[in-house]
Amino acid sequence: MMHDSLPYVLILYYSRYGATRTMAEQLAAGVESCSGIEARLRTVPPVSPTCEAVDPEIPAEGAIYAELDDLRHCAGLALGSPTRFGNMAAPLKHFIDSTSALWLNGALVDKPATAFTSTSSLHGGQESTLLSMLLPLLHHGMVYTGLPYSETDLMTTTAGGTPYGASHLAGQRSDQPLDDAECRLVRAQGQRLARLALALQGMRETA
Repeated sequence: MMHDSLPYVLILYYSRYGATRTMAEQLAAGVESCSGIEARLRTVPPVSPTCEAVDPEIPAEGAIYAELDDLRHCAGLALGSPTRFGNMAAPLKHFIDSTSALWLNGALVDKPATAFTSTSSLHGGQESTLLSMLLPLLHHGMVYTGLPYSETDLMTTTAGGTPYGASHLAGQRSDQPLDDAECRLVRAQGQRLARLALALQGMRETA
């Protein structure tokens, strides 16, 4: 349940077959394991090569579409996308490209941010996709936070997991569920982001 008085972490993602959406929900659970902050799940519409194609204003299922104010007022941001040739998916990039007004006003400066991704193959571009999402966050002046090796699953995982952010090996049919290590890592990422969001918000308020 959302409370207007509580700060929130915006979890903004695009998911084609559901794996990235599941990661977003796990990350939200990590955020909300911290008291005093909430998770806000938002998605973006697909990009169509046909200019006349119009997507419904409200998706049939899952999170609703993000608006710029969701970013403007967030205390922290997590971006999630499946990989597309080692890069973030076009729908998420299309939305990020619309955030120039936030950049001009410095709306996201000094807020913590992170990223997560899902791929069909183990070497399908997880790390480069996470790095592609890092770039616009740095241009916005955000403070990027990855996953530290104090999360020992990073040392032993045989599926997803990187120091740049949580990842998931979804399999060739994109139907492989998150394993226990992947779940622990993405929840830890959400928890860390929430802690940093609260701490940095306090510093901005007292500056």
